[in-house]
Amino acid sequence: MGTGDEQIEIDASQGNYSLVTPIIELARIVLFITIFATLIFSLRGLFSNKEKLKKASISIGFFLLIIFISYMASTGVETPMKDGKVLSANGSRWVGTGILVFYILFIIAIGLMFLSGLRKMLKK
Repeated sequence: MGTGDEQIEIDASQGNYSLVTPIIELARIVLFITIFATLIFSLRGLFSNKEKLKKASISIGFFLLIIFISYMASTGVETPMKDGKVLSANGSRWVGTGILVFYILFIIAIGLMFLSGLRKMLKK
């Protein structure tokens, strides 16, 4: 731990990551503990209140519906990549699905912000 930045960079350029690896592993462990604690407390909060669980289930259902619609609307074509590998038709279809999901959620978000602003203007 008392090694300077220059020495770490020299070691890394030679393929020796012995000083960096323990820090990365510690960061991974902290990340997994944080994710686990977040999931446990979130699920505990959801299952303790039926109304929250119902709203969360409806939201997840709508999200899965958007993914399904996007998957059905997308097409897949084998695509050569720069490194010489080929992206499969299924992989290409999933990329298209992700892009369509993004666009749909973007449009929904813009629409909801517009409606919220319109409601505030009409109340005044």
